[in-house]
Amino acid sequence: MKNQQKIPLYQALVEHINKSPISFHVPGHKYGTIAKDYFEQILKLDATELSGLDDLHSPEGAILEAEQLLQDLYQTRSSFFLINGSTVGNLAMVMAACSENDCVLVQRNCHKSVVNGLQLAKVNPIFLEPEIDNEWKVASGVHLQTVKEAIDLYPNARALILTYPNYYGMAYDLESIINYAHIHNIPVLVDEAHGPHFIVGSPFPPSAVQLGADIVVQSAHKTLPAMTMGSYLHVNGNRIEMDRVKDYLQILQSSSPSYPIMASLDIARHYLSSYQQEDVLYLLKERNRFKELLKKISGIKVLTYPNHLGDPLKITIQSTSHLSGFDLQSKLEEQGIFTELADPYNVLMILPLLKENQIYTFEETAGRIQKVLEGITDNEINIETKKIEKKISGLAIPYRKMEDLKERKIPLLDSVDQVSAETIIPYPPGIPLLLKGERITDGQIQNLVKLIESGARFQGGSFLQNGLISVYRTS
Repeated sequence: MKNQQKIPLYQALVEHINKSPISFHVPGHKYGTIAKDYFEQILKLDATELSGLDDLHSPEGAILEAEQLLQDLYQTRSSFFLINGSTVGNLAMVMAACSENDCVLVQRNCHKSVVNGLQLAKVNPIFLEPEIDNEWKVASGVHLQTVKEAIDLYPNARALILTYPNYYGMAYDLESIINYAHIHNIPVLVDEAHGPHFIVGSPFPPSAVQLGADIVVQSAHKTLPAMTMGSYLHVNGNRIEMDRVKDYLQILQSSSPSYPIMASLDIARHYLSSYQQEDVLYLLKERNRFKELLKKISGIKVLTYPNHLGDPLKITIQSTSHLSGFDLQSKLEEQGIFTELADPYNVLMILPLLKENQIYTFEETAGRIQKVLEGITDNEINIETKKIEKKISGLAIPYRKMEDLKERKIPLLDSVDQVSAETIIPYPPGIPLLLKGERITDGQIQNLVKLIESGARFQGGSFLQNGLISVYRTS
């Protein structure tokens, strides 16, 4: 293994700024000299493709060395820095693996960036419904049997695109699915946005990288100490042409990449590489202490992963009172506690990947949550189970044909069996509830109405507040 103690890109930037350079180049803040307040220090590292600082799109020096260290840590065929988030990684992996009209198998509860990639590539997507967890009331992962049935129906599928773990940290038997797809020579592309830290090992689930997925995209900024939009893309095996991956990364990523983001990716890799067993034990001790404090609070329930397959950095609390998950999140924010997301029943918290003796405000947080819920008592709540209407489904209208169709606005409750002309996405988590080109079902409308009534926020669905939805004119 390479010397993981090195941080080559970050060190190159520090060496550069220590020379007191005089800027007659972009960016316009001139190493922060005309910036304000908090930005002054960080902008000292916001350089450009100067001598000694390398070029993301043709790396030969510090960036190349940093990416090689990343590749060495994850033990991949090749690894890349992403400065436009996992979004650009998901777009690139779809475009690299697929061509127009290809049949592609896709986990239905994927991120919107995967759906956008499918539309850009103009493929024929076949969606695989995930399992629904009755206690959590959320979609988890795709079952192996669903994948087998889909491959039987579509043996010429060009790729299988999965999300692992889900937003709440739930994992599933990804290894069996990858092995089965590979038996049929189908590449497996995994959006592992929430799992860049999984290579630490037990008690974390195994990483899709370790399980042999062909391309894996990870949001380093979600659980590692990287800046927002800092992500990784890993390539394994030879089922995907490396030149296509590189070409699409150059097409889709900014030609003016952020050096602070890239340096933070270098630092995040370094942080992860030095994570030891004593750090794992300390993290678990702190997490369990926090969970025990939460369990003593009336009005909430701390959920447990089914079969204990999940990410210890995620804690989901479920309201056991009259409060919805959105209500609970709002009340927590009044006490200065800002959580990752809420749904009608739950609130999700993401913990830091602590090292030994690092302190986080768990005790204070539990005290504030206790204050929020003072006087609120437990009620018997009825969590409805979502009925899976169809395990395997495709679009009603191909992407190419959508371009020629006109749209019309109709009342939401009259839209069942119509074809949606817009993608509607509760955000977060950014998982589409309704897809453009998909025939609208009664279950989808019921879920959409429930989310609107619960106070969910959406991307797309510009006319939802007026009770309208856009559908295609098909006749």
